[in-house]
Amino acid sequence: MNDSNEAQNGSSASERPVIGLTTYLERAQTGVWDVRASFLPAVYFEAVTAAGGIAVLLPPQPVDADIAHELLSRLDGLIICGGVDVDPARYGQQAHPLTDRPRTDRDALEDALLHAAISEEVPFLGICRGAQMLNVALGGTLNQHLPEVVGSDRYRAGDGVFNSVPVAVEQGSRLATIVGDNLAGVPVYHHQSIATVAQGLSVVARTDDGTIQAIELGSVPFGLAVQWHPEQTATEDSRLFAALVEAAANYKRNRS
Repeated sequence: MNDSNEAQNGSSASERPVIGLTTYLERAQTGVWDVRASFLPAVYFEAVTAAGGIAVLLPPQPVDADIAHELLSRLDGLIICGGVDVDPARYGQQAHPLTDRPRTDRDALEDALLHAAISEEVPFLGICRGAQMLNVALGGTLNQHLPEVVGSDRYRAGDGVFNSVPVAVEQGSRLATIVGDNLAGVPVYHHQSIATVAQGLSVVARTDDGTIQAIELGSVPFGLAVQWHPEQTATEDSRLFAALVEAAANYKRNRS
């Protein structure tokens, strides 16, 4: 990194925390190639980079508790990114007809990483599916098709179009210290939601129909997950990514 870039980001490359972001294995085409590849929309890692972190993509792979701890030993922070539905078998339910085909490889990776991150107090942020995965990993359940609960498609308009909904944030929560008590509009694209909240998690944001929009894990220094998609508006509001990067930088300094 040259001096001008260091000044712009406010730190040298050696001081910037490394943030791991979970991905898919997807079929991808480029040029003459049609192969399975690690896939993540660029807005996720661009948001991390703009906030002062170093983004590293984490593809699904065979993992156990030891590998998860080894992987996290190389990271200063973790983002469980958005994506398709969590396998309902993980919370003891049969699949709804509209539930996505399970991606058991990604579920297994994220479950192991979350448990390791909690054990080692590595700062983490869950986004959309990431919030649902955190809740399931700790023993909670999901509403498999939210329109049957709230009576509309307000949370997933379809065709890749993000709807905007207002969110009320719990006063005194970690989330409130980052974004304030109310958000006039956040980008949403989900047809599932948190149902039974896992032990140890606190609900810290809801929409006006009661749908849970954020949860926190109070037993760790920074464990936060939101149901909306902050990466979609990170160029205008980067506060969640900045907060994670700051927590990761503190974690890096304290363990070195």
